[in-house]
Amino acid sequence: MNRYICIHGHFYQPPRENPWLNEVELQESAAPYHDWNERISDECYARNSASRILDDKDRIVDITNNYSNMSFNFGPTLLEWMQKKDPDTYQAILEADKKSIERFSGHGAALAQVYNHIIMPLANERDKHTQVIWGIYDFTKRFGRAPEGMWLSETAADNATLEVIAEHGIKFTILSPYQAKQFRKIGEKEWHNATGSNIDPKRPYLCKLPSGKEIVLFFYDAPVSQGIAFERLLNSGETFANRLVSAFDEKQKEPQLMHIATDGETYGHHHRFGEMALSYTLHHIQEKKLANITNYGEYLQKYPPQYEAQIIEPSSWSCAHGVERWRSNCGCNTGGHPEWNQEWRKPLRETFDWLRDKLIQIYEEGLAPFGAAPWDTRNDYIQVIMDRSELNVANFINNHTSRQLNEEEKIRFLKLMELQYHALLIYTSCGWFFDEITSIEPMQDVLYAARAIQLAKELSGKDLEPEFLSRISQAKSNKKEYADAAEAYRSVVKPTVIDLLRVGGHYAVSSLFQKYTDDFDLYSFRATSEAYEFMEAGRQKLVTGRAKIKSKITWEEVNITFAAFHLGDHQLFGGVREFMSIENYESLRAELQSAFGKGNVSEVIMLLDKHFESHNYSFWHLFKDDQKKILDQVLANTMQGVENDFQQLYDNNYPLIAAMRSINMKLPRPLQTTVEFIVNNRLLREFESEKPDPDEIKRLLEEVKRMRIRLNYTQLEFAVTNRVDILMQKIQQEPQNLNAINLLIRLLEVLEGSKLETDYWQAQNIAFYMQQNGYKDYKKRSEKGDNEAQAWCQQFEKLYHNLNLKL
Repeated sequence: MNRYICIHGHFYQPPRENPWLNEVELQESAAPYHDWNERISDECYARNSASRILDDKDRIVDITNNYSNMSFNFGPTLLEWMQKKDPDTYQAILEADKKSIERFSGHGAALAQVYNHIIMPLANERDKHTQVIWGIYDFTKRFGRAPEGMWLSETAADNATLEVIAEHGIKFTILSPYQAKQFRKIGEKEWHNATGSNIDPKRPYLCKLPSGKEIVLFFYDAPVSQGIAFERLLNSGETFANRLVSAFDEKQKEPQLMHIATDGETYGHHHRFGEMALSYTLHHIQEKKLANITNYGEYLQKYPPQYEAQIIEPSSWSCAHGVERWRSNCGCNTGGHPEWNQEWRKPLRETFDWLRDKLIQIYEEGLAPFGAAPWDTRNDYIQVIMDRSELNVANFINNHTSRQLNEEEKIRFLKLMELQYHALLIYTSCGWFFDEITSIEPMQDVLYAARAIQLAKELSGKDLEPEFLSRISQAKSNKKEYADAAEAYRSVVKPTVIDLLRVGGHYAVSSLFQKYTDDFDLYSFRATSEAYEFMEAGRQKLVTGRAKIKSKITWEEVNITFAAFHLGDHQLFGGVREFMSIENYESLRAELQSAFGKGNVSEVIMLLDKHFESHNYSFWHLFKDDQKKILDQVLANTMQGVENDFQQLYDNNYPLIAAMRSINMKLPRPLQTTVEFIVNNRLLREFESEKPDPDEIKRLLEEVKRMRIRLNYTQLEFAVTNRVDILMQKIQQEPQNLNAINLLIRLLEVLEGSKLETDYWQAQNIAFYMQQNGYKDYKKRSEKGDNEAQAWCQQFEKLYHNLNLKL
């Protein structure tokens, strides 16, 4: 059979880390998840690593890793986050590539990607090379092999970009058919016009570049790729498979590669259960022998290009005007606000270009005294980004400087490297893709610019911020909240800027609410306590102390003296300054403790002002996640009081409430609110309990029906999913524990008739794994008359069935 199918998924999220903390902070819009990376990873990336194949009764008959059967690329910055925050999914992706190598004649499914998704045709020559070098290094370090192909951000390309990836050993890339300019059979003279997607996407094309280098281009099938989004192809795996197969030319005798490319998030995040449609599609094609499943590397080895092509320069898959979407108001947008414009794109691009050029001068002049080759050193800095251990960083410094550096020079060297790291991050393409300058994506790029500006001032004494704000003020907002990007910078970005004293302030204030060890990591910093004293009187608390705060990124450090005072609730006062002397510290400590011991609140606050002057910190200076932790603690006591009041109202009026409901009489709003609050809270408490009571849950769910209560579905479904997962994990750890199995069976049976949309994905994975491994041993023992094994098998099979799995 000479018919082949390849499905490519471009899996990517923009870097969302706070540039100072190197962590993704809480994003309320992603609730009930911590942030959008976590949410999309659960809805898409994890799901594709263990996707279900269903039978005609919608029972799960198999669980498969989609990544091993397709072609894919992951953004390096996304994989960096995943390695830390979702290691199981991360490992499943790496394993899938290894399996695909076995399946596809030695060719892995994974492709590399330019590092942080910049629009390559708009980058200068040096940045092009660094993006490719970093992307290749990151890929090789993770997947343990060199990449054959590379994904270009937004498939944005020109000949200069293709020259760079070819120079670094990349064999092929994937483009939109609308990027093709002309083609011809190799050896022929006459070119054929390919504009307007007038090219056969079912064959590879050789692109001969001006330098003499060559690279292979795969132009994906646009109609089917777009059909996934607009023709609802993911509603049915069989329909999806038939649509793919229908694109083959039945009269064509030469080999044909039907291939599509879409955002990977299509499979599970944009389209719920899209990953299941994908796995069934691949399964159906193979089972029915409709075509051979392949990937680009394998197909290229089997069928080298017989045709060559040239591309439109510059061009991309998501802008009909080349790459104007990332530098002008070209008309391309996400829709929804026809009255808006994107005139802000031009000044944003021009401001970043101005900043980049200013930073180049500071960088080159700063590295010169160390004898370091500036751009080779930057190209190699990915070695540090991927491994910030002190030994590795020290070796990097030694290998890239011509002499031994003292501690101050090492700090300066690392700041120079971080300057260039953030100068690259500001160009992450999402900053221009959407419709509004003050939305989260452009502001994330501006955050990186703010970090670069801060480093530039520390390194050179030059304050680039005033000129930066003057230029970026030309980027006008479509919203009323902010007139322009400069105003948004002052309101949103400037308060986020962090220095070592603010980290010390966070440590001091947050230590009122949580115990720290003497030496611990605080995001991308390390804090070492040298003295710490805690006093408490009723609701009021006072801490005083000394500590060392050190950046794990730049190695700069400061010794601090601090104090923090908690009046109750979120009323916090803190002060931090550089450590001066033991005598000064002892004087500060004695004065504060004396005033606190006398209960003199105003004197404590006055002393904080006296000793710390302008370096005062409050609740609002805490990092976002810790703000939430403290508010949760404060609210817990308040909510307990509210719940007690509601409970009393509920108990005292329950007969009246029940009577009114029995005659279909509408409850007054205060009573309706009371009933809903109490029942939702009781359900939530049961779901969060280590040992939920199925009988109580059943009673509460019956109450929901009888009282026509509106449930907080999002919160409850998230909680019950976590509880089922935890119970199933316990069963996996203690498979012989029949009580745990019975509890989960009863819980699942109670939930079966409710309106809660429960998600047993993780529990099903565990049960499926146990069925493939431990169950078979129990089954053999059961068949030999082992009574305990028979009882276990009976209960496990019941649980398996309740989880919608078919043995």
